[in-house]
Amino acid sequence: MRNLIEFIAKSLVDHPEDVQVNEVEGEQTTVLELKVAQDDLGKVIGKQGRTARALRTILSAASTKAKKRTVLEILE
Repeated sequence: MRNLIEFIAKSLVDHPEDVQVNEVEGEQTTVLELKVAQDDLGKVIGKQGRTARALRTILSAASTKAKKRTVLEILE
């Protein structure tokens, strides 16, 4: 899951070297924390959060297939 979000985020931004994805394992849920450069934050979130919602939808579909629960958080 981490590699999937990292690949998509690097494809969207102008500074792919600044993309960081941290994985925090919980008891039932895994949290992926996405951090990008300040200039690229708008590109990852998108107009009215559409890009962020699409990222979460893709992550949800992939994690459901793997029978896990994964949540995406975009850090500033």
